[in-house]
Amino acid sequence: MSDIWETLYEKAKEVLNPREISSYVEAGGVSAAVLTKAGNIYVGVCIDTASSMGMCAERNAMANMITHGESCIDKVLALFWDGKVGPPCGVCREFMMQLDKDNKDIEILMDYEARRSVRLSELLPEWWGDARED
Repeated sequence: MSDIWETLYEKAKEVLNPREISSYVEAGGVSAAVLTKAGNIYVGVCIDTASSMGMCAERNAMANMITHGESCIDKVLALFWDGKVGPPCGVCREFMMQLDKDNKDIEILMDYEARRSVRLSELLPEWWGDARED
């Protein structure tokens, strides 16, 4: 029987496909899967451009989630081209934190084999936005 991390890993793996889109754009070298509090899974891939207009796989998955009317995340998995998982970049962390006041509890997979994860709040301690919350 599979666990949720295996399901997210397999969903991210399905869209992982490093490729050149044009001489200015590469995509698919990193993929991500986001599990929402409602139990839905959204995926995305990174889009890298020559002029820094790209988008990380995690934010791409979250954009897909938002397009479908959701903003509350439960778990996030980022899959790199070599099959390893790792934490989202600072921009993705900040974006997740700003989406919903409860997103600081998002579980992020750090090691697939060991199933080691951390909470978003551990990656963004003393977040500046806490002062603005009710």
